[in-house]
Amino acid sequence: MNKMLRQPIVSVLGHVDHGKTLLLDKIRGTAIVKKEAGGITQAIGASIIPIGTIKSICGDLLKSIKNLNIPGLLFIDTPGHAAFVNLRKRGGNLADIAVLVIDVKEGLMPQTLESIEILRSYKTPFIIAANKIDLIQGWKKQNELLLKNIEAQYPQTQQALDTKLYEIVGKIYEIGLQADRFDRVEDFTKQIAIVPISALTGEGIKELLMVLTGLAQKFLEQNLQVNMESPAKGTVLEVKEQKGLGKVLDVIIYDGVLKVGDQVIIGGLGTPVITKVKLLFEPEPHTEMRIEKKAFKSVKHVNASTGVRVVAPDIDNVIGGMPLQVVKNDLEELKEKVMQEIEGVMFESEEEGIIIKADTLGSLEAMMFLLKEKNVPVKKASIGPVNKKDVIDAEGLKEKNPLNGVILGFNIPPPDEKIISIKVIIHDVIYKVIEDYEAWVEGQKKNLETQALESLTKPCKIELLKGYTFRQSNPAVIGCNILLGTLESNISLINLQGKEITSVKAIQKEQETVEKAEKNDQLAVSLTGVIIGRQIKEGDILYSAISEEEFRKYKDNKGLLRADYKEALKEIANIMREHNPVWGV
Repeated sequence: MNKMLRQPIVSVLGHVDHGKTLLLDKIRGTAIVKKEAGGITQAIGASIIPIGTIKSICGDLLKSIKNLNIPGLLFIDTPGHAAFVNLRKRGGNLADIAVLVIDVKEGLMPQTLESIEILRSYKTPFIIAANKIDLIQGWKKQNELLLKNIEAQYPQTQQALDTKLYEIVGKIYEIGLQADRFDRVEDFTKQIAIVPISALTGEGIKELLMVLTGLAQKFLEQNLQVNMESPAKGTVLEVKEQKGLGKVLDVIIYDGVLKVGDQVIIGGLGTPVITKVKLLFEPEPHTEMRIEKKAFKSVKHVNASTGVRVVAPDIDNVIGGMPLQVVKNDLEELKEKVMQEIEGVMFESEEEGIIIKADTLGSLEAMMFLLKEKNVPVKKASIGPVNKKDVIDAEGLKEKNPLNGVILGFNIPPPDEKIISIKVIIHDVIYKVIEDYEAWVEGQKKNLETQALESLTKPCKIELLKGYTFRQSNPAVIGCNILLGTLESNISLINLQGKEITSVKAIQKEQETVEKAEKNDQLAVSLTGVIIGRQIKEGDILYSAISEEEFRKYKDNKGLLRADYKEALKEIANIMREHNPVWGV
């Protein structure tokens, strides 16, 4: 068996605008400058930096790494955690190690925290690139080596950098992890290494490559052993149209060898796709930036780990994140494995929950994981745009529970407005989907609570006006001033002793009958079962009769109440507790 080490696959994650793409470009650019040592091969969706180039870039920094025999590093070119989760394989993520980019001045942001949760869920080791050190006040680039450069800064600049780094260390500690600057780490199995860098000036790039190479060599060697003669295993990174070829697949091969003519099985929507490799393409070596503009070369085979463009017939049902494997004599067994892997993500549960949609298998898996972390139940998860059936299903879920009447979508096109009769939340950043969903849920809860409060007797305090008795009885009609709350017709009123004494038959405001009136309104009210001068008198204060159950519901939702409602309820409770000290408690 021809065993050898493959390149570790490195993925780059982080918050929007923290410098992920610039970092990848700087690593590529640095490698291009050192191309005499082997340069950089821009594979499909990935940049392969040979170990010779890394040695040329890092120089003496690599001397401390013993028995260095990994063949290089393969950086995934599409940065961000969406790409990270798309690169999945059975049992975890395809990336062997990750770089989490953090803006040293901004610190941990929502997407940073989300990235850490995803990394933890896949048990993927990672290091932190604390980017934009060139923006620290007073910073000047003075040396090629990072630590010497830090020492050469003004004391206040060094202090400012240390403060920012320890803020990151503190935030990392709050979420249950330990971290420190890379040269201060005592145990790389327990502490996350932070490498200060500038993706703009290139400072710290040598040290970042050194730490990545060292960790990969020391802790990942067993995971990197592949059989170069075994059937290829890979993951579809992207499906795209190419002029003259039609639909093509950009694939990361992480094990074995893929040859032209190989029969392959690929995960598809519905059933697995079984097809034959017609052509394989690699870009020309030393390609620097965007591969779409560069010439490709046709090859007969590729070995792990690399990226390759695959041309094959009947691949319309393949999407990003799907597994790909070469078939030998195990078609039925592979078909079952691929189906199990896909069904593990795309599913319908028996329980209630919401509907989620995404562009790829990996994206869907990431959404499910993050929603599970927040205890949000998922009823149905599937790939592709929102369709009529999704809307009908969501309407049915809404009838059972209004909070389930929503569809969440990640990285999918907006739906046809003609079919939408339900709340749909779509973004191309997962944390924004979840953030907007949580805000929507809060709004829905408030609406539901407000609706529930609408059915309760409104808190009210009125004063019967002196000199405004229009009729003494049958019914009594008298002018009144609403001191607090809302007065409604057909409610009972209590006196200051807490006794239910009368009910409101009708309310007349400016000679028109109305159903309710508000604080500071002056109006005439007709009251049943009382005679003015006996049971009630001009100048009396009366309150709406609130039951204990109603009072407790108001108390549970006091955040939704107007100030005058709260005041009226407090006075009513004080009156009722004169006779029953635990009333409404």
